[in-house]
Amino acid sequence: MTNASQIAWDDSILPFQLDSADIRGRVARLDGVLEAVLAQHAYPSEVEALVAEAALLTALIGQTIKLRWKLSLQVRGDGPIRIIATDYYAPETEGAPARIRAWASFDEAHLTAAEPFRQIGRGYFAVLIDQGRGTVPYQGITPLAGGSLSRCAETYFAQSEQLPTRFALSFGRSRLKGETERWRAGGVMLQKMPKASPFLADKPTASEGVLLEPGDILSGPEAENWNRANMLLDTVEDLELIGPSVAPTELLIRLFHEERPRVFDPQTVRFGCTCSEGRVRESLSIYSARDIAHMTTDDGKVTADCQFCGAHYVFDPATLGFEATHAPDGTPLPVDSAADSDDG
Repeated sequence: MTNASQIAWDDSILPFQLDSADIRGRVARLDGVLEAVLAQHAYPSEVEALVAEAALLTALIGQTIKLRWKLSLQVRGDGPIRIIATDYYAPETEGAPARIRAWASFDEAHLTAAEPFRQIGRGYFAVLIDQGRGTVPYQGITPLAGGSLSRCAETYFAQSEQLPTRFALSFGRSRLKGETERWRAGGVMLQKMPKASPFLADKPTASEGVLLEPGDILSGPEAENWNRANMLLDTVEDLELIGPSVAPTELLIRLFHEERPRVFDPQTVRFGCTCSEGRVRESLSIYSARDIAHMTTDDGKVTADCQFCGAHYVFDPATLGFEATHAPDGTPLPVDSAADSDDG
């Protein structure tokens, strides 16, 4: 347990549990992290709002999973806002911060005054979990529906994991006395405690075109506990979610004092990108000399940019491609890369 008075709440995720209701949760505050994520690009306000929401969801979900490496959210649609991608990297050592990065692709000429979520169009919301080299990545997908990314995430957990889940999020630019305007975001995640049960296979499943709701999964006292916790969460205000004047521990007591919330050690988060010259070089090693020639600029260089952090890489094409990274018998030559091959 941690003494709440010793915690700096900016850029942190606080796990908690409502034991009597068999519900777990997280309170997240992203301040400097979100500012750093959005500072990498000059996004229009509609895109900024969706990236902020996706980053906040990623922080809440990523800290909930027993993660050894990376959790990613991917949103793809056929509208002016085409892609939103986020990554949450688990702490490399005990006590180290987790890292978050996010990026969006959009067609600015076709953005409208419509709600940001509607400008994604038809597409899907995906959760990807990669536990590192030697494991098979997991991917769960749900259609874009419900009017927000948080609603899509709730649907994903109901359908793919059959875990009733609720998010309450708030984000935007704000200014405290004596400070410059900056991005702040905060949110609460509630989730029914998962149970390894022999009856799990008998749980209901969603038919095509029909979305599961918590009421389809829970009944009896479990449903009553879940509904009560959600009604309490309905009373939360945006300023309470964002802070910074209301600490997460104070917020939990205000919302759930009758449930006697139990808190655990918070997880700090930072903006962090994993791109490097070695990783980019390795990602280009699958291409033939002809492919590399097509990528070469007029001044004889191959360039690559990281969509997440904006890093710019320049290479000599003679050192790239399959031929440059493999011996004549096809044996890979040593490459300066880390345990993963993510090129950003």
